[in-house]
Amino acid sequence: MRLSNERRGVSVIGVGATRQGRHPGRTGNDLSAEALILAMEDAGVDRGAIDGLITCKVLRGAPGDGLDVPLGKLLGIDPAYSATLDYGTCNFSVHLAAMVIESGLAETVALTYGTVQGTMMGASGFAGLLTPDAPYGAIDPMGYLCALMFQRHRARYGVSEEELGAIAVAQHRWAGLNPLAVRGEELTIEQYLAEPYYINPIRRYDVAPFDDGGVALILTRADRALDAPRVPVDLLGMAQTTALRGHQLPDHLDRDWIAATADRVFRDAGLTRSDIDLVSVQDPASAWTMQMLEHFGFVGPGEALGFIAEGHTSPGGRLPVNTSGGHLAESYMWGWLHTVEVVRQLRGECGPRQVPDAEVAIHTATMVGNKAAATIYGRRR
Repeated sequence: MRLSNERRGVSVIGVGATRQGRHPGRTGNDLSAEALILAMEDAGVDRGAIDGLITCKVLRGAPGDGLDVPLGKLLGIDPAYSATLDYGTCNFSVHLAAMVIESGLAETVALTYGTVQGTMMGASGFAGLLTPDAPYGAIDPMGYLCALMFQRHRARYGVSEEELGAIAVAQHRWAGLNPLAVRGEELTIEQYLAEPYYINPIRRYDVAPFDDGGVALILTRADRALDAPRVPVDLLGMAQTTALRGHQLPDHLDRDWIAATADRVFRDAGLTRSDIDLVSVQDPASAWTMQMLEHFGFVGPGEALGFIAEGHTSPGGRLPVNTSGGHLAESYMWGWLHTVEVVRQLRGECGPRQVPDAEVAIHTATMVGNKAAATIYGRRR
């Protein structure tokens, strides 16, 4: 596939991830530090090379989990720049790191996320969080994040629950090839349909369970990445869009405004959709994958579920999507493991799930109905 001749000047040189699942007795910062050590080993750098630190607040955790100051103390570093994002899912954190590097505030930035949300929140999961619809009875965010969203989509396009189930089936197929995945067991459409509703019309497999784990990345200037021991992965394009008015917007369920992010990121990278070898979608709910494929123009409106059900996003398909298993089947790490997977795919390190000749990937994310972000990555030639 064609790579842009105009590089952004920022590269990913290291990634690290802890074991995923449950870590009783640990803190999120413990897991962040463990992941960062792995990322530094991967990048071939030591703590002295890190002059930037970006961390991500967690849903629930021990005091100080996800904050830059206590994590900096734990790591024993005094970077020139540090910050914590309130909603630091990986796309948003990567974009901040790229801006920090391009501005000259820092040259080599560590990004970390560590959480024990699975241990602390247990089976309650999303049900322990309030939503904008809570005063009207929609206490669980999945009520509008997935259930109402899908009901609206089904009313417009006539899609079926069986087709929705194809998303989870496909991602479990990918997860079965990923040793890091928490839920790598095979899932059939019959098993999916046999599950009781979580919130009608979605089932348990449509919702990402909460997990514990740590993830870290190392980003640096593109010219410095030449000294990295592994093939650098360059940031080719970035874009964000907001819809801060949320429920005031008539399309707050359809989220049509996401399409503006797609237009901007492809324009920024100088690429087209045909240049993309794999797609990564931050997917706390299955319906988000459906929406992203449509809003980013990989399929037409109302066509995503049929496309997925035909196997095009599964192993061997023509548009691999969430090749690690995503949130639904790998682990719920707020999009951080999605970026790790993209980097490893572009470096050709994914073994039986490796996408052949992968050179360009896109990672998309949203903050419910308020923000969207996308990053296009390319393997350095």
